[in-house]
Amino acid sequence: MTKNKHCNELSRRIILHVIADHSGKLEEEKENFWNELFSLVSCIPQNEMVVLAEDMNGHVESNVGYDGTHGSYGNGVRNADGSRILEFADGLNLVICNTLFMKQKSKLVTYVAGLAKSTVDYIIVWQGDKSKVRNVKVIPNESVCQSTIC
Repeated sequence: MTKNKHCNELSRRIILHVIADHSGKLEEEKENFWNELFSLVSCIPQNEMVVLAEDMNGHVESNVGYDGTHGSYGNGVRNADGSRILEFADGLNLVICNTLFMKQKSKLVTYVAGLAKSTVDYIIVWQGDKSKVRNVKVIPNESVCQSTIC
């Protein structure tokens, strides 16, 4: 993954609302998405606080192999898209804030479809800024970030 040619334009934007609509997508399309997002985020200086509010459609449950990127708390079983989220965050020294705080299982759920309940929405910041995050709370029936604001 390499830096994007539009870095100068993006260095002032620190809140990113990202939707990874991977359902039914080919692996190549998923890889292109992650490479482009990596390029965009790598343009933001690490001395600026960046917040990624994301609907990533992946499960990052376990912190095995991702100690700085993943806290100790997750929900569900890691899947391939969850591994991509962790690789992306690890490659940019980001931390998945949802995994930093112990919560009741019901307070981790960001997506419900019938009996299926999972966490697919994440708040992600630079690892150096994780001490500024005091809590991550799921508000039922709310988006991570309203598209009219972000």
